Amino acid sequence: MKTPAFLITLASTALLLTVSSNGQGPGRPPGGGRKHTETESKPLKLVPANQKPPGKNEVKIEINDGFRVITANNIPSHLVGKYPNPGNPNIISPQKVELKLPLKPKANDEATDARTAVGVFLNGVFLEAGTGEFWTGGTGQPWNYEALGGAINLGLDANYAHVQPTGKYHYHGKPTGYLKDVKLSHDAHSPLVGWAFDGFPIYALYGYSDPKDTSSKIVEMSSSFQLKKGTRPTPPAGPGGKHDGAFTADYEYVKGSGTLDECNGRFTKTPEFPDGTYAYFLSNEWPVIFRSYRGTPAIRPDVGPGGRPPGGPGGRNRPDGPPPTQHP
Repeated sequence: MKTPAFLITLASTALLLTVSSNGQGPGRPPGGGRKHTETESKPLKLVPANQKPPGKNEVKIEINDGFRVITANNIPSHLVGKYPNPGNPNIISPQKVELKLPLKPKANDEATDARTAVGVFLNGVFLEAGTGEFWTGGTGQPWNYEALGGAINLGLDANYAHVQPTGKYHYHGKPTGYLKDVKLSHDAHSPLVGWAFDGFPIYALYGYSDPKDTSSKIVEMSSSFQLKKGTRPTPPAGPGGKHDGAFTADYEYVKGSGTLDECNGRFTKTPEFPDGTYAYFLSNEWPVIFRSYRGTPAIRPDVGPGGRPPGGPGGRNRPDGPPPTQHP
């Protein structure tokens, strides 16, 4: 049976997104999220990326009527892991991706929480924040597992990617194969690697030491998130154990501790934007992929019918479970 597609249309931004429903979206367990009882982070066991993807990469990016229009089949050009595998029972298959993103996004003073798919790389493959996996060992609020935390085996390959039930291949961390394709180097400012769903550009790892000076030294961008000290609440309020990165809520934002802000980005000049722009950066440290938007997202895969986040009432624009805390 053909998997139904979902359509999100926001009149205020004249946005269209058409992709297969991900089957892995947020939600308060029960009702979409998968329940687990593991409480400790473990080293990731990545599946070798030694398989050819099932098809040719197809992506087209055009400027049309004030929007950046992206169409793709969500098939990467680099090698991928073997699927199905013990941690992921799904098979990669082509998708229909149609995106319209604003050409001139506006930065907001307040960040907006980002969840599930948050942007697309120039190869047409989505980058995703968060997972559909939750600790519910008690009766309290569920805690969201981190894809890179290792507590749950999600079958990630060497590109830190895996496959949704619909066949959608997507990244949860640095897209290793793709970054090789774009020739990322620590000796130069990162090339443009993608677009966030609010319209701002995405770069990877390396930028100017002085964001206002394109002749300044190239440095690695650093996250301002850190593991919390101490231990988590014990059941039923929480999973207990030390904050070790198994859960999103194990981290907190400490302003000024890195070069990037709470959205894992900054205002900076770049080769593509010599006059400056807000830009997101992939980082080596958590969160790797940004968890908050600086602009207004034109696409919200985490928002269900009627503009509500799936999984319950309240209209909260963040995943279930305690969010990362922020220190001034």
